[in-house]
Amino acid sequence: MNEASSKTIPVVIFCGGRGTRLKEETEFKPKPMVTVGGKPMLWHIMKIYSHYGFNRFIICLGYKGDYIKDYFLRHKFLSADFCLKAGNPALCGASGGEDNWEIIFADTGEDTHTGERLLMVRKYVSDDLFMVTYGDGVANIDIRALLEFHKKQNIIGTITGVHPTSKWGLVSVENDRVTTFDQKPRLHDYVNGGFMVFNQEFMNRLRPGRMIEDLLAELAWERQLALYKHEGFWHCVDTYQDYETLNKLWAAGPQWKIWE
Repeated sequence: MNEASSKTIPVVIFCGGRGTRLKEETEFKPKPMVTVGGKPMLWHIMKIYSHYGFNRFIICLGYKGDYIKDYFLRHKFLSADFCLKAGNPALCGASGGEDNWEIIFADTGEDTHTGERLLMVRKYVSDDLFMVTYGDGVANIDIRALLEFHKKQNIIGTITGVHPTSKWGLVSVENDRVTTFDQKPRLHDYVNGGFMVFNQEFMNRLRPGRMIEDLLAELAWERQLALYKHEGFWHCVDTYQDYETLNKLWAAGPQWKIWE
């Protein structure tokens, strides 16, 4: 698969969660629409993929999915010059827009598990390879390198391993005495940071009512799951504190803003 054709690979983004630990922001909008620097998290994620030429997106909608549809229907005109003929309700075009995205908005239900969401959009995935991520995490990840890594593994799936920051202070102890105290350190262990790549065989193994994470565990047992180690920046918005942190980072110079 050459570079030109590989960029037609679709990106499936899960946007069905309610974000219960972020209620201050998600009571009236879905979690991926929480804004960082005035733009939704979903927009930031799509910009990361788009930077590497991947502009085909399948958005799995759930909680308040209409909010996401409305944003993107208006996005073309909010981010470009456009004209409106007086007395005519029809818009006569827009120019100067920065994004060349092809987006499928799939209503996959509010309480649907991730595996079933993926099965529901299978009809839109014609390529042997496809990418998947969650709608709440950003990173300065090289998507092209991730894809090439996956293709070299010759297995079913690849997930991106990232180092999270502990939300608590970590301590070491010896004979009931604390020997070290590290406030909110960056952990050495890897967690799944999203930014995943799969072959169609992954779809074949999915079953209704299951989480994709269940299948990931099975693939790990079968040695059919690779880990792409991302040692750079990664952060998700899971709590209000995360929301504040990302907005502060944006104001200071965001590491994940690789598109400029």
